[in-house]
Amino acid sequence: MKKWIPALLAGALLTVATAQADKTAGDVVDDNTVNASVKAALIENKTTKANNINVETHKGVVQLSGFVDTAAEKEEAGRVAAGVDGVKSVSNNISIGSKTSMGTKLDDSVTTGKVKTALMDADDVKAGEINVETKGGVVQLSGFVSSAVMKKKAGEVASGVSGVKNVQNALVVKAN
Repeated sequence: MKKWIPALLAGALLTVATAQADKTAGDVVDDNTVNASVKAALIENKTTKANNINVETHKGVVQLSGFVDTAAEKEEAGRVAAGVDGVKSVSNNISIGSKTSMGTKLDDSVTTGKVKTALMDADDVKAGEINVETKGGVVQLSGFVSSAVMKKKAGEVASGVSGVKNVQNALVVKAN
């Protein structure tokens, strides 16, 4: 058995090296690395409030979502994300919302919880693929889902939850 281990390791390394040789530098950078790099760049930027911005990445396409106070902050977040290595394109679905009171924030937290629960209970919806944010009763759905049917269903489910004034369905159907 010990004689086979070096041969197996060498074969495995050769296979990995051959597979990597066929990929471009952009293909080697995975979505998790891109995601973390975009989030770090947003944290470092003085204009953007990274804790208000969600970042999702699928095949190098970065989706920004959440609520910020100004159009300038939304624009800057998109510019920052586009400047990160490995980002092929940016879908900037950040919404601009006004500041809310503590009571409204509490109501929004409850609404977010209700929407997440409803999505988990819904057939044909993978709630784990969907980010839910609420500000002033406006619910934003974001992330990458596997089908247009799931996107539509998630929007319908969210719309049916009490306390939801409006739904911004920013879900993106994954490209295969």
